[in-house]
Amino acid sequence: MRDEKIRGLDLIMIALGCCLYGLGLVSINIKNNLAEGGVTGLTLIIRYWLHIDPAISTILINIPLIIIGYRFLGRKALLYTIYGTLALSFWIWFWQRYYLTINVHNDLFIAGVLAGIFGGAGSGIVYRFGGTTGGTDVVARILEKERGIAMGKTLLALDAIVLTLSLSYIDIRQMMYTLLASYIFSQLVNFIQGGAYAARGVVIISLYSEEIAKEIIAELDRGVSYLKGQGAFSNKDFKAIYCVVSPSELTFVKRIAEKHDPAAFISILEVTDVVGEGFTYGKK
Repeated sequence: MRDEKIRGLDLIMIALGCCLYGLGLVSINIKNNLAEGGVTGLTLIIRYWLHIDPAISTILINIPLIIIGYRFLGRKALLYTIYGTLALSFWIWFWQRYYLTINVHNDLFIAGVLAGIFGGAGSGIVYRFGGTTGGTDVVARILEKERGIAMGKTLLALDAIVLTLSLSYIDIRQMMYTLLASYIFSQLVNFIQGGAYAARGVVIISLYSEEIAKEIIAELDRGVSYLKGQGAFSNKDFKAIYCVVSPSELTFVKRIAEKHDPAAFISILEVTDVVGEGFTYGKK
């Protein structure tokens, strides 16, 4: 079974990531009238047209998504998603009432860069420690499991829809700086977490390769291949594991390997394109 233990460090770092994300949203995006992708961007649209606090609309939008995603997320992922959603909502509420001034002197370029840095750093930390802030992550995970549509494609499509809708309250100039923020956001998440929208190849060398491979197949529904190898120092033959996973599954793969073999050697590879089952077409 997948490691379902709730770790205190995870909760602390998810809260920290949400703190940074909320600070950037309130002090940079809202202050400089920049949009955002995903559910957070939707809350900004609602704030402008209906004057509803994003701290409240974040929870209201995520409640049905979490209910729908209940059977797809698993116990730990569900708890972390609920926790991340509540943490983000709290920090948005907090920073609106205990305002931290970040003066960019009306320079939208600086605002776009800072929005990407705060958002990317915050989200990267959340993802790195196995959490999410709900929203489009839940939708993307459901579509990946049910339809075999890669999470990256779903996230990009949903972001594009929300950003297009954001043109109802911002102009083209502000949208261009929002896209700058989105680019920096994704690159920073890539750096911190190991990829926002791309896939990752994982090579695991362990004496317990069969046990690790079986759990990856059973719990993540990902294909696994054995690579025959030989230690240069020991001259002993071994079977290395190779698999390709989405970024959201990367933490789980590492924890599965570490659970069976704390001394396992794990290498994460950049995968710029993937063609095959579970990525470009549905799983069986």
